[in-house]
Amino acid sequence: MSKRVLIIDDDADLRDSMANLLDAKGYSVDTAADGTEGLKKAKENTPNLILLDVMMTTKSEGFDVARELNSLDSVKEVPVIMVSGVRREMNLPFGFEPDEKWLPIKEFLEKPVKPQALLDAVEKYIAD
Repeated sequence: MSKRVLIIDDDADLRDSMANLLDAKGYSVDTAADGTEGLKKAKENTPNLILLDVMMTTKSEGFDVARELNSLDSVKEVPVIMVSGVRREMNLPFGFEPDEKWLPIKEFLEKPVKPQALLDAVEKYIAD
């Protein structure tokens, strides 16, 4: 059975390119265009890993979604990798570090992320 990855990102082109890359490597991929849809899909069909954007319908939506995922018993153990350009877009002088309460994710990847870096991160956190 192939491992399931859920991509939550409002950029349709990026969603499609990440989905195609992961599909070509044998992953089963589901996508969502915003946090509400992503939370619903995560609850309905628990993925093995979630790729999550930050800025979707609001500039901080992904942060809120990460905390909500972490509060749900059914998905709190699912690794979340945040993939975002929020630091560059907001011209922030700092990066983001995973934190159990405020940012309960495994890793933060800056957009644009190289395909091999994305694959390496997915393979690092997805359980065999």
